[in-house]
Amino acid sequence: MEKEQSQNNPKNISEKEEEVKASSDQTSANSQSDELAADGSSQNPSEETKEEEKSPEEKILELEDKLARTFAEMENQRRRFEKEKEDAYEYGGFAFAKEALNLIDNLDRSKQILSNDESLKNSESLKKTLEHFDIINKDLISVFSKNNIKPIESLNKKLDPNFHQAMIEIEDDDKEPGIIIQEIQKGFTIKDRLLRPSLVGVAKKKSDKAKKDEENIDNLKEK
Repeated sequence: MEKEQSQNNPKNISEKEEEVKASSDQTSANSQSDELAADGSSQNPSEETKEEEKSPEEKILELEDKLARTFAEMENQRRRFEKEKEDAYEYGGFAFAKEALNLIDNLDRSKQILSNDESLKNSESLKKTLEHFDIINKDLISVFSKNNIKPIESLNKKLDPNFHQAMIEIEDDDKEPGIIIQEIQKGFTIKDRLLRPSLVGVAKKKSDKAKKDEENIDNLKEK
């Protein structure tokens, strides 16, 4: 009986309601403080951006700089495209020209083979054949020259690594070392570019041993 009275006592009920209300007020207060803290943290970057915001003059200068850089890049691209177009026009046949040089090489080899054939030496047929080869060779050189493909002068010239490739050294005291005294294969240029280098033989001084051997041979002949 006493238990039922205590449960139905208005005083006890009101105390419980006050406790629940106080707890809810505390929770709402905590949530409000959290929201204020979040709002404050979110407002800080905007305040910083306002402080760091550039003036109109600075923005104009920045845009002018970007515009100048863009124009400079466009001009560089235009020049590069123009250079590529010129190169394509002037050197577009580079690979074809290089392959066409084999015609001249084959003519020279054929002339040498026929000239060294003992059965054809001093014959009229050989003479006429070689004359025809010379005519064909001159015509090819003429066609190449019209297309800015020109032979490289080599004999009796100083070796130039930009145009010549030394294949052998030949002892010769009458020539200065490095002078080209033999042309193995003719080189060519196309305008200002090297199409292929000349393969050459260059002079070098005779060694002391070779000179002594020659002197000994001369002395023996005199005796």
